[in-house]
Amino acid sequence: MHIAIDARIISSGTGRYIERLLTHLEKLDSDHTYSVLVRAKDKTYWTPTKDNFKVVVADYADYSFAEQLGFYRFLKKLGPDLVHFCMPQQPLLYRGLSVTSILDLNLLRIESNDMNPHVLKVKKRIFSKLLRSVAKRSNQILTISNYSKHDLLDFVKINPDKVTVAYPAAEKFDSRPEVVDRYKSRQYIMYVGRAESYKNNRTMIKAHQRLLAKNPDLRLVIVGKKDKQRLDDMKWVKENDYANVDFVGFMSDGQLAWLYQNCQAYVFPSFMEGFGLPPLEAMQYGAPVVSSDATCLPEVLGDAALYFNPLYEKDMSNKIQTVISDKKLREEMIAKGNKQVNKYSWKKMAEQTLEVYNKILCK
Repeated sequence: MHIAIDARIISSGTGRYIERLLTHLEKLDSDHTYSVLVRAKDKTYWTPTKDNFKVVVADYADYSFAEQLGFYRFLKKLGPDLVHFCMPQQPLLYRGLSVTSILDLNLLRIESNDMNPHVLKVKKRIFSKLLRSVAKRSNQILTISNYSKHDLLDFVKINPDKVTVAYPAAEKFDSRPEVVDRYKSRQYIMYVGRAESYKNNRTMIKAHQRLLAKNPDLRLVIVGKKDKQRLDDMKWVKENDYANVDFVGFMSDGQLAWLYQNCQAYVFPSFMEGFGLPPLEAMQYGAPVVSSDATCLPEVLGDAALYFNPLYEKDMSNKIQTVISDKKLREEMIAKGNKQVNKYSWKKMAEQTLEVYNKILCK
């Protein structure tokens, strides 16, 4: 059979999910043929190693008229037996066999991001209607946690058997750890990720300021792109005269690995996640994880993390302090983290996805 995988967002934050899926599908499946659909700018982002996989340019922006009409005509001409849409954004006119990945419903709950507020409001309204339509007409839906599955089922009434949970995984980087000289002899806690309001960075920063009373030299290292929201946070930190907060921007994989290995704790303060990959990534490198107890995070991190209520900076700082000061607890958490990350596998995720494809194609 001919399967098309809509990978138009392969170079975005969600792209890791798509890239790992493709890499492991190649190893698993020599029977079907695959067309991997990407934007023109991403033509060489992922390179097939087997003849039954090929990259095809489908340069249609999501949330566009071109997606609704041009991409629909493109798919009709391509004529696949099955399309895996790796995001809900897709042509509503398309009626062929389809699988849709719906990783989370966060966009419906975001109050602000780097978009114009009016644009965000319109986008949320469109996404809501799109999501209902896509969930009903897709033959199967893939998601990444039981929390996301039940969140979707609460949002739209569909048969629960139609939704498959296929967990992502964390992997160590190909690069060896590379010393970050600035932190070689310093104590620090760290966060890796975006700065959108639902990521709750400002409560984390205020919690860190509380920690300075007992740990005056403790630094907070924030890794991630310096976009508009992060620049706003940097300005806010300066205006409040907060100390020891380092916005380090992008770090190479080697540098990030070293930071994980040497931090006092990895902090994950988010209000909502569909899965939460960064804390698992930190566990891979032996970092004790202190996490929000919101949404899917207790499901994903299990007993390997120490949890706090993300609404309260005092609770957050108390839990971080506990991990910093209790050596025995740190050792226990690191050991539990090593076990927790081994519960997840990209290969298993790809195997489950392939089972979903075959289930639909064999009907």
